[in-house]
Amino acid sequence: MNSRLSPRTAFLLTLPPVLWAGNAIVGRMVHDMVPPIMLNFLRWALAFVILLALAGPVFRRDSGLWQHWRRFALLGLLGIGMYNALQYMALQTSTPINVTLVAAGMPVWMMLTGWLFFGAGVKRQQVIGAVLSIGGVLVVLARGELAHLLELRLVAGDIFMILATIAWSLYSWLLIRTTEPAGLRADWAGFLLAQVAFGVLWSGGFAVGELALSDAAIHWNWQLGVALVYVAVGPAVIAFRCWGEGVRQAGPAIAAFFSNLTPLFAALMSSLILGEAPHLYHAAAFLLIVGGIIVSSRR
Repeated sequence: MNSRLSPRTAFLLTLPPVLWAGNAIVGRMVHDMVPPIMLNFLRWALAFVILLALAGPVFRRDSGLWQHWRRFALLGLLGIGMYNALQYMALQTSTPINVTLVAAGMPVWMMLTGWLFFGAGVKRQQVIGAVLSIGGVLVVLARGELAHLLELRLVAGDIFMILATIAWSLYSWLLIRTTEPAGLRADWAGFLLAQVAFGVLWSGGFAVGELALSDAAIHWNWQLGVALVYVAVGPAVIAFRCWGEGVRQAGPAIAAFFSNLTPLFAALMSSLILGEAPHLYHAAAFLLIVGGIIVSSRR
């Protein structure tokens, strides 16, 4: 694990926020078509089929999956069964701006998780970087005006996003605690499929419970079909592949700052969808977030 960023590592950690920003927008667009936990299950079930075609041999006895099934079951629970299900639930009951604000605490949660559970130290430049990065997110959320921040109110749904952020922090730290064979770790599709296999079981169980405890229903149409393809291929397979490799190279603490690019990209995408041009505060937020990344990644 290298504490300095190469251009390749920076790209690996920047692409997932772009795809995840699209995921948040799509999740909001289809929230009336499919229940949130069912959406998460359908997303990963489709991703499972895609990965199965790429890395089916991972289910062989000698692949290392079955010897380390508890680790993959935990990764599948945190990163697949919980994180996006909680995010989709948050989008059902909270406003997108509040969800984004709660998620902006990722660098702080990542540092606390590493310190409390993984023996990681907290360096001064990481704290400074966190302040800069979160400041950039707040600029976006405030749309350049302090009054907008003062109007924010947390609601019950925001608790879902807090839990999602903690789950993702634990997931990212566990990624670098390598116990599986090197061959399995080197096979990105097989390594991800090992997580998704258990994640589908977790999310499927949660989806069954959701249907049993509510009157939610799926309203199939072509828009939902396109949305499922996007969230399965982009934010799931491609983003998880890039994030896993980026975390391995840069470490969870530094990678967390890149996650704060997600609300910036989401704001830009929303502006494009609504036909609005980007504003000057978007540029200011970008500089603050990138500044946080640069400061936190220095030796």
